[in-house]
Amino acid sequence: MIFVTGDTHGDFKSRFNTEAFPEQKQMTKKDYLIICGDFGGIWETGGESKAEKWWLDWFDSRPFTTLFIDGNHENHERLATYPVKEWNGGKVHEIRGSVLHLMRGQVFTLQGKTFFAFGGAASHDIDGGILEPDDPDYKVNLRIAMQGTLPFRINHVSWWKEEMPSAEEMEEGLRNLTAHNNSVDFIVTHCCSSSTQAFLGGSFYKPDAATTYLEQIKNTVSYKKWFFGHYHDNRNVFDKELLLYEQLVRVV
Repeated sequence: MIFVTGDTHGDFKSRFNTEAFPEQKQMTKKDYLIICGDFGGIWETGGESKAEKWWLDWFDSRPFTTLFIDGNHENHERLATYPVKEWNGGKVHEIRGSVLHLMRGQVFTLQGKTFFAFGGAASHDIDGGILEPDDPDYKVNLRIAMQGTLPFRINHVSWWKEEMPSAEEMEEGLRNLTAHNNSVDFIVTHCCSSSTQAFLGGSFYKPDAATTYLEQIKNTVSYKKWFFGHYHDNRNVFDKELLLYEQLVRVV
């Protein structure tokens, strides 16, 4: 069995308890739960917090294997410190033995099906700007931001530039897809293509490097289903594209 769900943001209990997700009782470590970004289990600065360690160990104790792509709400600097391993055809960060981060641009084979994984997205909740902790006026700027109503982030604390994919990651993704004849069974991303994003939000969302790249993928790669998160809704956008949030969908 393979299940896919949307952003969790560290809120795991209600979605993955045995009442909400009873299928796990029949799952093994060769069955998979895939989270479409904004996992939220790796967020704090300075290493794993007590709460993070508890939840990561909890996922590792589940009967299934947990896989996640990164969203824009991850601590990308910490994520990069975990060991990189080759796994089922692609590269992963091993968070725990059965908790794996599917790195960008990789193609994995799971239960005979191919999955192209590509995390990352631009944050839309930063109208209040990004504060720099080493700015001499940081404390003043922080106080002003906290008194305001616009959402803001702090560089290296609640925002990381690596939320957006690099040119190298995008190129590696194209190479891996070419090696699979530009055909996979499933695509799993955090944000979506520019055209799909425009369909979802009209002029509210602006195209960026990530959505433009995914537009290229959409126009050149054959796939059966595309799952993505980021936009906090559960919706069959088109016949082959599913926006997921709290919903758990079985794909295999």
